Amino acid sequence: MRINNNMSAVITNNQLLGTESSLADVMEKLSSGFNINHASDDPSGIAIAGKMQAQIDGLGKASTNSSDGISVLQTAEGALNEVTDMIQRMRELSVQAANGTNSDSERETIQKEIDSLLEEIDRVAETTEFNTINLLNGSLDNRTYAEHATRIQTSNTVPAGVYQITINQAATRGTSGVSPLGATSTPVTSSTVNSYDNTTSTTTVNTVASTDFKEFINNTTWVQEVTNNSSGDVVSHSEGSGLGMSGTITINGKGVSLTQGTSGEGVYELLRDTCELAGAIISNPADGSGFSIQSLKYGAQADLKIEFSSKEFAQVLGFDTTTWGDAAIVESVGTDAVIDVHKTGGTVDSMFGPQATYRTDGNHIIVSDVDGFELSFLAEAGFDATTDTGSANPGRIAFNVTDIGSMTLHVGANKNQNMEVRIAAVTTEFMYIDDLSVTRVNGPEDALDSLDTALNYVTSVRSQLGAYENRLEHTTKSLDTTEENMTSAISRVEDADMATTMVEYTKLNVLEQAGTSALAQANELPQLALQLLQ
Repeated sequence: MRINNNMSAVITNNQLLGTESSLADVMEKLSSGFNINHASDDPSGIAIAGKMQAQIDGLGKASTNSSDGISVLQTAEGALNEVTDMIQRMRELSVQAANGTNSDSERETIQKEIDSLLEEIDRVAETTEFNTINLLNGSLDNRTYAEHATRIQTSNTVPAGVYQITINQAATRGTSGVSPLGATSTPVTSSTVNSYDNTTSTTTVNTVASTDFKEFINNTTWVQEVTNNSSGDVVSHSEGSGLGMSGTITINGKGVSLTQGTSGEGVYELLRDTCELAGAIISNPADGSGFSIQSLKYGAQADLKIEFSSKEFAQVLGFDTTTWGDAAIVESVGTDAVIDVHKTGGTVDSMFGPQATYRTDGNHIIVSDVDGFELSFLAEAGFDATTDTGSANPGRIAFNVTDIGSMTLHVGANKNQNMEVRIAAVTTEFMYIDDLSVTRVNGPEDALDSLDTALNYVTSVRSQLGAYENRLEHTTKSLDTTEENMTSAISRVEDADMATTMVEYTKLNVLEQAGTSALAQANELPQLALQLLQ
């Protein structure tokens, strides 16, 4: 029996201290609800839980990102719904304008509403925003860079890279050129017999060659005499300058009467106004290349037909009629662009596939291939291999298609888990309806064609947005489900099982009470030594 070292008390005390430590851990688990409160509790478990928590937090934010993406698409799609309605209204107006019961003034009134709707479409495209990000002006479409081409559009299946074409022949307009004006110096003579008073009216016109149309008309001089057919006496004599004789000119079915003596400015203004209604343009270049009337459009559908009241009247307007025959008519049709598409494997570094083809409408060129591949653009007027003389590769256009510009939605918990959203430009320019007019000859019919194409374009953009929306809805559900499952998994790793922990707590609590009692008994053992000393 020893009193200096009470080993029973020491052993019991050590056991009690261990029980207290374990009990403290269990109580911490019960109070926090976590099975892992310190790294020492489960070193591997805390590492796993840390990674899981990062994924859970990321998944939650990715789900929010997806929802924000849906909001962006819904905003754009809502604006496009109004664009669709406006195109439908313009189509309705075009059908109305196509009716022959409408006068020119009524078509002009219809055109005012069309012009207003075109402006509104562009306004919607430029001002539809989400969080200050413009949605419909093309800023969220992939960037493509090229010279001598505008209105460049690529489908979603066009990979980034360099695509090259060569324009061998630029699209042309139907044209009636006069160069130089009044090159023939022979006087133009026209006689008209008036049976009602037995007289003959003779007009002799002298022109002076010029490269400027207005100057040519103003420098023209004319003499008109009326002679009695019976006596040969001159009944009247008049002379002057300006337009040499009266007559009519009809351009694509739109006619205008010109009066003898009208100044060059006056004739030019009347012809300009007629061309505007006839779907043609009039030009008088300062470089002296000659006055001309051309179709407004380019390509094989660009017809131009000019009819004069007489060949003599055409001459006094500066036209050379020596090859016309008996008819006083000029007819011309434009041509479409002719290009080479440089394909993969050729001598030119280009990524067009071996099955690529192209189609043209004037200088609007579309290159297509399998899997919905489509590259569309408007070639610069007059640019081709014959005019691009200063280039090492005349007529060559290189399109650098990038994957820059689209909206990147981060829809995952980790880096590079992205979804690219492209929204094409929905402006009147990119829909090729920016020059829509029902006041021109065949304008309503042309407008119907253009608006049908524009409607298909907008519908295509809307369907793409709908596809994005449906995908994002599935993405959001997937992220939420994954987050739920990940939360369940991390719960199994770091959350305390309260039932099991309570069993452990009860056991340790009993052990602590037993240890305390045992320690008290052990501390009483040295007292027994006193009995030996009595």
